[in-house]
Amino acid sequence: MVKRGMIAGALAALLVTTFAACAAEPAAAPEASASTAPSSSAASPSTSATPTPTPSAKPKPTPKPSPTSGPRLFGKGDSGDDVRDLQARLKQIGWFNAGVTGFYGNVTTEAVSGFQAKRGIAVTGFVDQTTLDRLHAMTREPTEAELTNAPPPIPAGKLDPRCLTGRVMCIDKSTSVLRWVIDGTVRMSVEVRFGSQELPTREGQFSVFSKSRDHVSTIYHTSMPFAMFFSGGQAVHYSPDFAANGYNGASHGCVNVRDYAAITSLYDQVNIGDGVVIYWS
Repeated sequence: MVKRGMIAGALAALLVTTFAACAAEPAAAPEASASTAPSSSAASPSTSATPTPTPSAKPKPTPKPSPTSGPRLFGKGDSGDDVRDLQARLKQIGWFNAGVTGFYGNVTTEAVSGFQAKRGIAVTGFVDQTTLDRLHAMTREPTEAELTNAPPPIPAGKLDPRCLTGRVMCIDKSTSVLRWVIDGTVRMSVEVRFGSQELPTREGQFSVFSKSRDHVSTIYHTSMPFAMFFSGGQAVHYSPDFAANGYNGASHGCVNVRDYAAITSLYDQVNIGDGVVIYWS
């Protein structure tokens, strides 16, 4: 009986000690559910910075190889028929605005360089086979007039019947041409321009009543060299403005001539009293 009592007392003391130890520990907090409490990451923002994504480097385009020139065929300092042909062809497509001379100078060099740059050919200023082939493909065989700077042919037109006898300056408004006619034979033809709608050149049959080699207009104070008056203040004469600007303008009623050599020769042939006929063919 004594042993049983001792064992029972020891068990009771052990239970009391164990219960006291458990009661002293803090209770564990219940796990929060997603529906009732925000997560710790949502409750407090992160203090570490989010790294900015680095854009991927684009591959650099492969540079196009520079065009290379072929062997020089002809260039600056050369002269001859090949250069004349070159200049005439460049003139056909607007790259050469000077006279065709057959000499390869600075103007031709600049024209060839511009042509090469426009077509992606190596810019050298001289002609190689690539440049020549491309130019020939874009142009036609130059005419004799193009190779020699000859003026374009003057349109024939039809002579007025009043021009067929005697000595007459026969002036056709339809073709803008003056023909110097003696007994029905055309001795000279030159291009002319006329007055504006406000100051038209008179039409009809007249005669030369006065000539003035170095005339200056008393109304407009402009130079009228080799003036041959046929009606009031209207005359056939040389016009520097017509020579410089062509048909981008008009006279004050006179018949302008732009070929200086031709008007000089015509002035020396025409006499006072010679006829003037201005008409539409």
